[in-house]
Amino acid sequence: MPASTRTPTRPPTSTPTRSLIRTRSRTRTLTIAVVSSAVALAFAAVVAVPAVTDWYHNRHEEAASYSSGKEAKADRASVPRWLPDDAKRVEYAMRTTGGDRILKAVLPAASPPASCEPREPDAGPRPPAITASWFPSDAGQRAAVRCGPYYAYMEGHTLYAWQANADWMAENRG
Repeated sequence: MPASTRTPTRPPTSTPTRSLIRTRSRTRTLTIAVVSSAVALAFAAVVAVPAVTDWYHNRHEEAASYSSGKEAKADRASVPRWLPDDAKRVEYAMRTTGGDRILKAVLPAASPPASCEPREPDAGPRPPAITASWFPSDAGQRAAVRCGPYYAYMEGHTLYAWQANADWMAENRG
């Protein structure tokens, strides 16, 4: 073929290739942004939601440990007065929005405090509404005595006691 019949190739005057490259670049950037946002939201849901849920459900609960019953009663007016001063290793938890309480203490004797009375048979004690690692989950089924509005039982020298909000309200109606 003669050289004169060939048409020289020249770059196009319009830039569809550059436009296509810019469009692909924008699409890729948008895709990366969307995927990154989705990953961040998923991570937040996995980490933050359980933490917030735990905070929300436990925000009105307080707990404390004391070396003696005397120390516990001096620190908190809500600790029952029937708890012996010489009780040791006292664990106490309460709900600040009502009368729910749980208590664990080691007593000098393997019997409940003298002011506690055998529990009258009834429909059953109200179960504890608060949970703690140091408080048995089956305590509601083991109540043997009543110490004021508290249900209680002994396990060796260890006293487990709890107060239900409804009992607290009944006791404090004036």
